Amino acid sequence: MTGTKGYETHERLMNRMAQTLGVDFEELKQRGQCDEGAMENRVHRCMGCTDPEACEVFLADHEAGAEFAPAYCRNKTDLERLAAR
Repeated sequence: MTGTKGYETHERLMNRMAQTLGVDFEELKQRGQCDEGAMENRVHRCMGCTDPEACEVFLADHEAGAEFAPAYCRNKTDLERLAAR
């Protein structure tokens, strides 16, 4: 996945993972605790994932939510930290 489509795909996956963990980026932005640079960094980390299909499966299996991101998630530590707020 390269170019804009790759970025958009991983942006969607990263946002879905955050939502699955209970992270509300809009609220964090309003509080000044999340900026666009950090968001772009998260998407770029996600783009380095070697198995986005596994992410799709995890998200489908956890539509009701999850306490932890899967071990292979390149944003695991960051998203879990944000979810704990």
